[in-house]
Amino acid sequence: MAHILILGGDGYIGWPVAMHFSALGYSVTVVDNYLRREQCRRLNLDFLYPVPLLPQRTALWRTASGQNIGYAIADLADPENMRALFCQEGYEKLCSTPWPGQPVAVLHFAEQPSAPFSQLDYRTTDLTVTNNLRVTTSLLCAIRDLSPETQIVHIGTMGEYGTPNIDIEEGWIEIEHKGRKDKFLFPRQASSVYHTTKIMDTDLMWFFVRAYGLAVTDLMQGPVYGIDTAETALDSRLRPFFNYDDQFGTVLNRFIVQAAAGYPLTVYGKGGQTRGFINIIDTLQCVEAAVRHPANAGELRVFNQITETFSVAELAALVRQAGSRAGIEVAVQHVPNPRTEAEEHYYNPVYRALQDLGVKPHPLDDATLDKMLAVALRNRHSIRPETIMSQQR
Repeated sequence: MAHILILGGDGYIGWPVAMHFSALGYSVTVVDNYLRREQCRRLNLDFLYPVPLLPQRTALWRTASGQNIGYAIADLADPENMRALFCQEGYEKLCSTPWPGQPVAVLHFAEQPSAPFSQLDYRTTDLTVTNNLRVTTSLLCAIRDLSPETQIVHIGTMGEYGTPNIDIEEGWIEIEHKGRKDKFLFPRQASSVYHTTKIMDTDLMWFFVRAYGLAVTDLMQGPVYGIDTAETALDSRLRPFFNYDDQFGTVLNRFIVQAAAGYPLTVYGKGGQTRGFINIIDTLQCVEAAVRHPANAGELRVFNQITETFSVAELAALVRQAGSRAGIEVAVQHVPNPRTEAEEHYYNPVYRALQDLGVKPHPLDDATLDKMLAVALRNRHSIRPETIMSQQR
């Protein structure tokens, strides 16, 4: 049975991906140090609904599906913990299941994922930089030294590119200069410390690919939305995190909860900022496609992992319409933009490669919005409005 190792397997993306691969028949191990949970607790931020810890989550999955997911609670910024995952003795000291053999793929989601959090103060900036870059470096060294045939699939971010005044290609661009041509990583211009660490990840991976022949796929993912997947239908307690605050909540998820709570949708500035978005169901498809069609040794593939683009104002209008269908009056409030970004800009990313590998997109439609809003309304009693705009408290 092929083994998949998921770093950051407790997270909003990591846990659904773990269940997805387990349901496909892979042997799955997830590793996490609960960083997101700890920072939410430190900042007094809540999830929309309770989320069990990994021992309980994996037990719920076993009962619901009949499949095992192994787990370990470990800080992967420590290179010794990372290296332990690639040898039988170390693995069995850390993990809840017997050694399954070297993984065919490592899915790297083990990073502090929030742009606002990365710039709250010098401590959160330091945590973001040290955690994200140490985990990536520890993984690359472990694969190089202990399991060089294992492919790496890394979740990057479309935020690496910024908003250039040209079309955004899928990771690479051909340039002609003074009569000569070459191919380079697409120019990148991050708008936060978090996104800057993702640029550094890409540079580190590109070096290890060139120097040591590793096989890496970097998925430039846009903001993700959604709650349920095929696997959560087995037991609603298997749902992923759902943050609705301004630190860890993605924009559409936040708007849905704000609508359910009767809180005005907080649109930054004029709301003209445009980004690429993706349903969590399609994230699972994309990661599966990357694993099933691996990069070659000595290759860094970069795929833009989005399915459509929206401005913030467009998303707010869609949520207002969903509220109207549910009999809720939804207001919109324009607030000062805490981010360094253009309010209006050209934005035309290319995102064909994953669809060419078989990904079938699920566009944002009324049914998806209505289902998300229904979940938020059922959990309305747990929403704490004072945490929605936590930076303004």
